[in-house]
Amino acid sequence: MKYSFEKNPQLKVLLVHNFYGSSAPSGENKVFCMEKALLESFGHTVEVFTRSSDEIRNNGYLGVLHGALTNSWNFLSAIKIRRLIKIFQPDIVHVHNTFPLISPSIFYKIDKAIPIVLTVHNYRIFCAAGVPMRNGRVCTECLDRRTVMPAINYGCYRNSRIATIPLAINIALHHYLKTWVKRIDLFIAFSDFQRQLLGKAGLPIEKILLKPNFCLDTLPKNAEQERLPIIAYVGRLGAEKGLISLIEAWRQWCKVSNTVPTLRIIGDGPLRAQLETLAMGLPVQFMGQMLENNTKKEIAKAQLLVLPSECYEGFPMVIAEAFSLGTPVAVSNFGPLTAIVEDGVNGIIFEPKNPQSLFSSIQKIWGNPLKLKELQDGARLSFEEKYSPEKNYQTLISIYNSAINNNLQKFTNAEL
Repeated sequence: MKYSFEKNPQLKVLLVHNFYGSSAPSGENKVFCMEKALLESFGHTVEVFTRSSDEIRNNGYLGVLHGALTNSWNFLSAIKIRRLIKIFQPDIVHVHNTFPLISPSIFYKIDKAIPIVLTVHNYRIFCAAGVPMRNGRVCTECLDRRTVMPAINYGCYRNSRIATIPLAINIALHHYLKTWVKRIDLFIAFSDFQRQLLGKAGLPIEKILLKPNFCLDTLPKNAEQERLPIIAYVGRLGAEKGLISLIEAWRQWCKVSNTVPTLRIIGDGPLRAQLETLAMGLPVQFMGQMLENNTKKEIAKAQLLVLPSECYEGFPMVIAEAFSLGTPVAVSNFGPLTAIVEDGVNGIIFEPKNPQSLFSSIQKIWGNPLKLKELQDGARLSFEEKYSPEKNYQTLISIYNSAINNNLQKFTNAEL
């Protein structure tokens, strides 16, 4: 990954991340790797402290037990990061994910003179499930009430009270210790919607800064893309993604038209078998999990990407990727997605859990090549203005500088 942009003064950055399992693609893993490459390409010195959830999966029940016992406080991780910091002496520590093996214990082994930035990829510091959703509906009880009792009562993590208890203990412990208030200098959120929700749950809102995700520019210069009469979905095949509504929208569309575009569903997940049954007889193709380059090729060929989410998303990487390829995006009017997609500018917006709204919103533009081209141009412009590596680097360094200056000011005031 190479960049040729003007470099800022060099920083020594320690990046921290617990990788999710390699068996399923993770946007968080991807963001971590891309930000590391971005910083290095600008000449910064980067060191990493990482663990992988594969360590749990590869050790069966013993691994699961180990993860449960250490997700709140991992003494070994704390010792290791302290040693690394003494050797590397970073200017700043940027943490992405500590669940389940690193744990928030590391924040107590980082010298207070070193600023810490935490990217909040999900809601796990307040919500045991990570995504505030229960029984197919949004649930923010734990965030609103600032307690873990609803999570334990409902068994929110993997529908199991036993599995939920270790995560609930983690949340309660670090709420009691005020870890997030006292130990983190700045938080990174993806949207103002997420920022407000995190502030309501207890994070100091003045410490939450906004930085969307980004992606590489893979669109060939001056290339006219070949678009096919297809619409693509890319993501996990889970109930929270609104895929049942999506299939039903295609069923309704087929009842009123003979020129319905092919829907290509890229990804895998627990709902796949049910969705394939629901889609029988419809122009729907299940492509399964695909390699990243092949996925991008499918997005580039599509006239439109559709994300009918019925949960609070963070910042889906696939939106930035679609914009980079000049593919507009149709999203549900739910959570932060409408802060990314502008109706009639770089995509379209429909009502969540409403198949009629979904298909009629898309149908209005489907037979209008000029409007589709306008949305494609708008999508590409959005990428260039907001989600390119250049723009993201500028925002990231601005956040780092703010954290460093705030931390320095804090110690200066203490000395006075």
